[in-house]
Amino acid sequence: MSAETPVKLTHNEDIKAAIPTLAGTIAATIADTATDHFSEDDNQFLKFHGSYQQDDRDLRKTGKKYIMMIRGRIPGGVMTAKQYGVFDTLATQYGNNTLRITTRQSIQFHGVVKNNLRPVVKAINESLLSTLAACGDVNRNVLAPPTPAYTKAREQVYADAHKVALALAPQTKAYHSIWIDGEQLDLEKAENKNFVDPLYGKTYLPRKFKIAFVIPPVNDLDVFTNCLGLIAIVENDRLVGYNLAVGGGMGRSHGNEHTYPRLADVIGFFTPDKIVDVAKAVLTIHRDFGDRTDRKHARLKYVIAERGADWARTEIEKRAGLTLASAKPYQFTTTSDLLDWRKAVDGSWFLGLFVESGRIKDAGSYKLKTALRHVADAFDKVEFRLTANQNIILANVSEEDKHPINMLLAAYGVKTEKQTSVLHAASMSCPSLPTCGLGLAESERMLPGLIDRIEKLCAEVGLAGEEIIIRSTGCPNGCARPYMAEIGFVGKAPGRYQVWLGANATGTRLNRVWKDMMKEADIETEFRPVLSRFVKERNRGERFGDWCDRVFLKEHATAAN
Repeated sequence: MSAETPVKLTHNEDIKAAIPTLAGTIAATIADTATDHFSEDDNQFLKFHGSYQQDDRDLRKTGKKYIMMIRGRIPGGVMTAKQYGVFDTLATQYGNNTLRITTRQSIQFHGVVKNNLRPVVKAINESLLSTLAACGDVNRNVLAPPTPAYTKAREQVYADAHKVALALAPQTKAYHSIWIDGEQLDLEKAENKNFVDPLYGKTYLPRKFKIAFVIPPVNDLDVFTNCLGLIAIVENDRLVGYNLAVGGGMGRSHGNEHTYPRLADVIGFFTPDKIVDVAKAVLTIHRDFGDRTDRKHARLKYVIAERGADWARTEIEKRAGLTLASAKPYQFTTTSDLLDWRKAVDGSWFLGLFVESGRIKDAGSYKLKTALRHVADAFDKVEFRLTANQNIILANVSEEDKHPINMLLAAYGVKTEKQTSVLHAASMSCPSLPTCGLGLAESERMLPGLIDRIEKLCAEVGLAGEEIIIRSTGCPNGCARPYMAEIGFVGKAPGRYQVWLGANATGTRLNRVWKDMMKEADIETEFRPVLSRFVKERNRGERFGDWCDRVFLKEHATAAN
């Protein structure tokens, strides 16, 4: 492209530049009770405030019913019992009476109508949490290890995650003005008209930015799928620093070879005192070099893939004012959560509870939502910790409270041991239909039944009780990280999925496409011969994903060529 050729930016870049406060006309639309939805431009601004405008796609034949998805910003996924109680009340009063744990340690509300949006956001802020930057072209919710079982250093890692979350939060006054004060920000005032965020600049980031902290040997946050990954190096229960990983991400588009999932590169080690400097350095690389002409190509992973890890290291060192040391040795053994009762390192107890597809709800005799609310009301010292595998941990439980909590949960049909099968426990899905506008196929509503069918098939071929990580998404954006699953289902059309195989249990290898299109009805027919071969050909103790990578996918690639 010549120097004279004008660069055409995306529409999102134009509207951010025009209104860098991100206020749009959101307040005016909220005040207009006669309208049930926001303009498309305001819908883009709303994302920075933590909300997506959607519609119930099950009702489209009879006309659009606009609904809002609202997402909390909950650093490290840690909530007090009182905060959890606030979220539960909001889901009941304003949402669809469910809470959805996200794969980024947050909670989403679904089904909120426009005129109830402000009361929900205001109440979340009054609980001392927020929705600001839970979505949008900014740093999203920062992930931190939820499980207190392994090392006392987790407390320092969580503190660092919280520090980074605060340091990277956008500074616009529009959020407080709209949601707390209920006022339209005066966009003609000089301070607003000329507003430039001190970190993000006038147009923020080209796309979203994601950060995760993990502590080996547990990779329960899939650290390599993040723009910025911090791998804690712990010696004798003391945090000595972080290995720095940059350039991961899941999102892609069907039929667009220029988009792809990518694992982050580990490029060095630094000490904890530099954590904010390094985080800002990586984020501003995305700000300054990310593609603002094509949102499908606008993630940091493409900058790192195209410019290289050595370039990234040099740029980070310059911006952070440090020299990265060589990465220190580490090893991951699992990406799974610990379920059931466990002892924490401080002697207290914690309970890992399985939540199918992250949906906290009451269903028949299984009343998880009611049970957790009663726990929150009765045990105010208990911490509610959300996991990136869509489960929930009740932490800081004293010895004397363990039995009463067991009894309370049991009264509502919630088990605390042998909660589910190994295949269900290792599964994840995105919401997809009917709420997500991007969904091409079912995911959350489809996956439990699909897991049941695969379990039955596994029992038939001699794999009963065998763990296989299975994840599904209704589109290729990859919110449930399907490209890190031993079996990943990615929606292409109603009842049809692209199938990926071959990732590993430690979250260090991507899977690959096996079938570009598979009908949901053909799952047994397609998988029976593959699983039967695995039983006969696997090495001792070998997992399905590892066998697929070692044998099956290589044969498949050879046959395709």
